[in-house]
Amino acid sequence: MRWLLRSPPLPGAGVHNRVPFALMRWAPYLIALAVLVIELTPAHFVYTGPFLTAVPALAAVTLGPRGTTAAAALALAISVTTATYNGAWGTLQVYSNFLALALVSAAGFLTSRTMQERRQRELDQVRRIAVAAQEVVLRPVPTLLGPLRADSLCLAAGTGARVGGDLYEAVQTRYGVRMIVGDVRGKGLSAVRAVAVALGAFREAVHYERDLLEVMNRCTAALQREVAVPGAFGPEVLLEGFTTALIAQVPDEPVVQLVNRGHPPPMLLRQGRAVPLVPSLPSPPLGLEDLIADPPEKPESYAFAPGDRLLLYTDGVIEARNPDNEFFALPETMERIGAGPSPREFLEQLHQALSRHTGGDLADDVAMILADRFDGLSEPPSGGAGMR
Repeated sequence: MRWLLRSPPLPGAGVHNRVPFALMRWAPYLIALAVLVIELTPAHFVYTGPFLTAVPALAAVTLGPRGTTAAAALALAISVTTATYNGAWGTLQVYSNFLALALVSAAGFLTSRTMQERRQRELDQVRRIAVAAQEVVLRPVPTLLGPLRADSLCLAAGTGARVGGDLYEAVQTRYGVRMIVGDVRGKGLSAVRAVAVALGAFREAVHYERDLLEVMNRCTAALQREVAVPGAFGPEVLLEGFTTALIAQVPDEPVVQLVNRGHPPPMLLRQGRAVPLVPSLPSPPLGLEDLIADPPEKPESYAFAPGDRLLLYTDGVIEARNPDNEFFALPETMERIGAGPSPREFLEQLHQALSRHTGGDLADDVAMILADRFDGLSEPPSGGAGMR
């Protein structure tokens, strides 16, 4: 698995914290502007040396080494400009100001660089812990599952240390191969906890529940029980309050049966053409059961013959955008890659296409399972992970 990490702010959260921080980032430039106004107006009798010295000092706290260097250069330019405008060259005060500005700028740069390196070390440590926690919950699917060759890929997008809420699993049971792909709304360890709850319910129910709808109901019930526990989930998961999920079953017959609860439809690649398996009766995500007027009575069934390729994925794939704000063209990309590559190679090429489309900056988490149906006569891949 590959992990790219991201830390998007929850809409509306931390507004009061962000406003003072934004003011601190702008403070060095506001002070520099105020000094320039004072020195170029009749108010220049006010001694502005200490104020200008504060510019690189404040920048060192919020703007990093490059920002500190830029702020120091700005302060120096203002010092030269005002000394020339006011004819102050040759005075002890001007040279004292330059010396103080140079010393504070050097100290600010070194301090800012030290703080940046320390923050990076702390972030790397938190990232490793977060990734380890999520990798305990999610595991690569076996490369051979009954009549399927399969593989998986998970990408948690971005730059921060918080992990996402995408989930997936594939298990061979007496009822056939059962797979799940889902997306818990929210980020961080609370989302990972919700993922663990949903996957735990799925991994148990798939072996005992014949009805695929009942497997989905067991996942729903597990999440509802956890939500009822005070403090079980963080505010991000509770505020958004729902999970999209798709459960697929591949029996011995050449079909795939689907139960879709508000999740993007899987893509079926057959004879070079990719088509979405859109449910005839859309259902809301888990956690929004009150919106279901007529619950489905059975899973929907689609043809899934030998030679077909099935992709289960989360919305981070189809909602990925390029700099022109265009969505990722999943069907066209699947058709271009084709059925020739192995599942692992197919996912690798799909990942590369996503990276090219987004410029390497995924805006949302991505989880995918690719399953190829073979006729049982072909030689299965060697070195597979086996069956669970």
